[in-house]
Amino acid sequence: MGYDVVSRLLHWVTVLIVFVMIPVGLYMTQDGIPRATQDGLFKLHKGLGSIFLLVILARLAWRLFHRPPPLPASIAPAQRWAAEAVHAGLYVFLLVMAVSGYVRVTTGGFPIEWLNAIGIPPLLPKAEAVSKVASIVHAVAKNGLILLILMHVGAAAYHGIVRRDGVMSRMWPPV
Repeated sequence: MGYDVVSRLLHWVTVLIVFVMIPVGLYMTQDGIPRATQDGLFKLHKGLGSIFLLVILARLAWRLFHRPPPLPASIAPAQRWAAEAVHAGLYVFLLVMAVSGYVRVTTGGFPIEWLNAIGIPPLLPKAEAVSKVASIVHAVAKNGLILLILMHVGAAAYHGIVRRDGVMSRMWPPV
């Protein structure tokens, strides 16, 4: 039994955004790239981050009312626990990344151009101390998120390629 279509759609939208956000975020902070390129990457990262926050909130809301299908009986209890822990960690870190990024930008006094373009003002006032803390949280959470993504992708590959037990196909794209 697989996940419902909405869960799978939200999952793959999240994957697409994250697979853009991580390399853009890592590259845009490097020294020596042209300022125009860096500015464009920052605008993309901030804009996608705003959309990403909405997607994560939608996923959490959907998950509250739509429980995932049970894992096959062949999955050992330790693997069940690990899967639940990694999934919970992914939700926490994805939310922390989105919120800390928004807080860092807005309290740092920087615009989020995509939100400004549709008339949404910053929800937080400028506060440099808050911005610095949010920046640290964002940087630390990035490492935890990347580790959890690697664990999640590794487990999916293990189930899809090695075990071929149908676990990976439960979340396969709905198209």
